[in-house]
Amino acid sequence: MKKALKKKFKRFFRYLYGWGVIQWFLAIVYYILIWFVYFTSKKDIVGYDILKKYRKNPAIFVFWHGRTMMLSPVIALARVRGYAIADSKKDGRAIAKMEKLFGLKTIYGSSAGGGVSVLKKGVSVLNAGGNCLALSPDGPCGPSMRFHDGALYFAKMTGAPIIPVCYSCSRPWFLNRWDRYLLTKPFSIIAGTVGKPIFIDKKTKIEDFEKIRKSLEDIMVKQAYDLDKRFTDFKVEQDLTPENFKDKAKIL
Repeated sequence: MKKALKKKFKRFFRYLYGWGVIQWFLAIVYYILIWFVYFTSKKDIVGYDILKKYRKNPAIFVFWHGRTMMLSPVIALARVRGYAIADSKKDGRAIAKMEKLFGLKTIYGSSAGGGVSVLKKGVSVLNAGGNCLALSPDGPCGPSMRFHDGALYFAKMTGAPIIPVCYSCSRPWFLNRWDRYLLTKPFSIIAGTVGKPIFIDKKTKIEDFEKIRKSLEDIMVKQAYDLDKRFTDFKVEQDLTPENFKDKAKIL
């Protein structure tokens, strides 16, 4: 009986979540909560000068799908102008509304899926100058902490650098989902890293992408693990998708 009621409640919530007005309401609530957490916490951001340098220049900021919460206010305060790539489904559209409040416009699609329309729009934005792209190379469906090559195409075609960004915190709450989304509690220490810009020559051959992709993935994984190590013993797994995470949960 309880399971049936729970399923009905979830279906009803998902139905409501599809309404634009509900998405805007939740976006505003999340926006306020994120700022509250940010301003009640101490910040330790390494490489912030890189963020400021590229705030009005073409650049591709990449971060893991589970590490977005506290990056939004950091980007907003650095006055970064640009676009975020978001999934066109309900969750993506709700997140896009919140990112709009933080100053980022939206390109709907998936950098991981390699969609032609997303690639064209992203290249157009970067070539126009004055804007950055923000995207999760393992989103929206994983595998977790695996770098898909969408960002590499943007960099190769535009000459814009790829800049890996990550954060962790002293009071972490890792959600029980495939990307282990990191929620930061108020009155934390927020530690972040803005990596050095990585350029990809326009003459780079597609067959050389794997070596570059793996190198970027290693850099980003190390970023996350080094930051987490300061505060927790918990280690986020690689290669989880929503499907295999559910299968693993059933076994356990």
